[in-house]
Amino acid sequence: MPISLSAPAPVMSRVPVGSATHCPYCALQCGMHVAGGEITPREDVPANAGALCQKGWTAAELLSSPERLTTPLLHGRPVPWDEALDYAAARIRALQAEHGPDAVAVFGGGGLTNEKAYLLGKFARVALRTSQVDYNGRFCMSSAAAAANRAFGMDRGLPFPITDIGRADAVLLAGGNVAETMPPFVRHLSAMRARGGRLVVTDPRLTPTARLADLHLQVTPGTDLALALGLLHIAIAEGHADLGYLAARTTGFEQVRTSVSAWWPERVERITGVPVARMREAVRILGEAPRAIVLTGRGAEQHAKGTDTVTAFINLALTLGLPGREGSGYGCVTGQGNGQGGREHGQKADQLPGYRRIDDPAAREHVAAVWGVDPGDLPGPGRSAYELLDALGTPGGPRALLLFGSNPAVSAPDAGRIARRLAGLDLLVVSDFMLSETAAAADVVLPTTQWAEEAGTMTNLEGRVLLRRQAAAPPPGARSDLEILRGLAERLGWGDRFPADPRTVFDELRAASAGGLADYSGITYERIAAETGVFWPCPDTGPGGAPHPGTPRPFLDRFPTPDGRARLVPVEHRPAAEDVDEEFPIYLTTGRVLAHYQSGAQTRRIRPLTEASPEVFVELHPDLAERLGIGPGDLVRVRSRRGSAVGTARVSASIRPDTVFMPFHWEGANLLTNPALDPTSRMPEFKVCAAAVEPCDDGERVA
Repeated sequence: MPISLSAPAPVMSRVPVGSATHCPYCALQCGMHVAGGEITPREDVPANAGALCQKGWTAAELLSSPERLTTPLLHGRPVPWDEALDYAAARIRALQAEHGPDAVAVFGGGGLTNEKAYLLGKFARVALRTSQVDYNGRFCMSSAAAAANRAFGMDRGLPFPITDIGRADAVLLAGGNVAETMPPFVRHLSAMRARGGRLVVTDPRLTPTARLADLHLQVTPGTDLALALGLLHIAIAEGHADLGYLAARTTGFEQVRTSVSAWWPERVERITGVPVARMREAVRILGEAPRAIVLTGRGAEQHAKGTDTVTAFINLALTLGLPGREGSGYGCVTGQGNGQGGREHGQKADQLPGYRRIDDPAAREHVAAVWGVDPGDLPGPGRSAYELLDALGTPGGPRALLLFGSNPAVSAPDAGRIARRLAGLDLLVVSDFMLSETAAAADVVLPTTQWAEEAGTMTNLEGRVLLRRQAAAPPPGARSDLEILRGLAERLGWGDRFPADPRTVFDELRAASAGGLADYSGITYERIAAETGVFWPCPDTGPGGAPHPGTPRPFLDRFPTPDGRARLVPVEHRPAAEDVDEEFPIYLTTGRVLAHYQSGAQTRRIRPLTEASPEVFVELHPDLAERLGIGPGDLVRVRSRRGSAVGTARVSASIRPDTVFMPFHWEGANLLTNPALDPTSRMPEFKVCAAAVEPCDDGERVA
């Protein structure tokens, strides 16, 4: 039965264009119907198959929020659209004339549709000719992407349908809390366990996901890489290596075997805190399972060594002979709604559409031909997300920023520093449908349509391209991001190159992606609707000239590497970029809670969700709380080398005594986190830093 939401605003009383769409939040992209102010889950989308989480059930309240933006703002003053766009374009032209093309930067988001991500990257490189473009997906699964690319030659979150998880006999989930971040995912784990399968979870906290597990490995924050090396050592020593598979389908095993020989279990226990017996049990569960899957999440990936950590877990999966076997493999649990598609089509600093490298001459030639420009006019690679944000307003850095679908004033590491960088800009233009913390600091705010008010495609965590239909009419005054980009492009002399119709943009994306790793050329809106999604890669034709069926499992026959083999890569553990010491003796780790999503710019405006989780909190172990004189409900101050934040104490035995946890949906946690970057993926070290914890008596509270 549909759940009736609060009384709809006029936008929801309009006749909808269509009702079948997808949730605006995580990368499951749960299917739902939206009509008349009610949400009903769809049964035909395998990722959720009729299930929704609390965020999904209440998502329609966003459409009727009283905080909805419907008029452009110029320095906080409501103005007509033409005035706002004219001002932004004039300032862009003036700044680029004075400082060069890279004086203007573009920052996108992992929640943008494929069409928006594609057109945003094209706008940066064609209309602005700037190299300074990246997106907040760099903070999501970039480490897993980098590791998968060097191991398999391709990055696709799950290189198999999500339903394979329910058919597995064992799953290792390293650093993921899907029971809170994407609850419908749990039904696949439950299906696996109902068949007698076993679940192993690694996490510093006994999360709701870890409580579901048959085995919980409670690792010290920042030591996931050492744990993976120890598990691989045990797998080889105890005869679980699939030597036939390794010889036939991989390279590099002997070097990895040598490198992990020093990571004997007792050494790993001293570093990670995970008992040897539990490590051996985890390996036995995986090694004896006919079908097994290794998954990583942000807990293992958001580190300055995240790429090597994921590589170590991939090495474990390859040693066990899992990738490329139906019902087995390695995968990354993508976080953001379009975290996968968002980086495939050009809003990332080093990539062009189709997951092409921007420094590849052949890639540049292909994409330039689709765009009707000279390949030599396309800029080269720019700064990665944090490096871009940290350069704003500095000598040699961008003087202006155009921002779509992100809230870095809350979500970036060392967020106080980034807020100061944003304040130092000559021009900040933000496209959003709510006045987020970042939008509140902008010179120009452009009110955009949101998820149910526009059409477009999303690519979920399993690489399935889905169609998001327009299910409601937008309020008067709101424009789509595609319309906004077209309006700016017109004023910059490029209007004819930037269509505002999503289907037209998608057809151009198909041509630009053709022949690339992420080939969408054989995917159409009609096929997506008829087949409830199409897996990429999907070239325009298949064998014998027939339509290509799409590729649910791309590694079955070979890996997309030059020799068709997967690569095992030796890696070594190293400490966290910032370890605990006398001044900051406690580990701080961060993550999500069930009721909220990302920076909370959307979910903190939905009444049932704010009632369920109204404020930032600090979770700490009873032993630590007793030692510090802190009780449940007390205000607690957490300090790091970058700042301090206050939250309400939650005392729980589910966390390690040497660790505290803060959710990052409010201003607070990311004032503390460490911006140290992974050398390969440029992922910041969100998941561990050194902190001091103390009672707070002055009533200070982060809201």
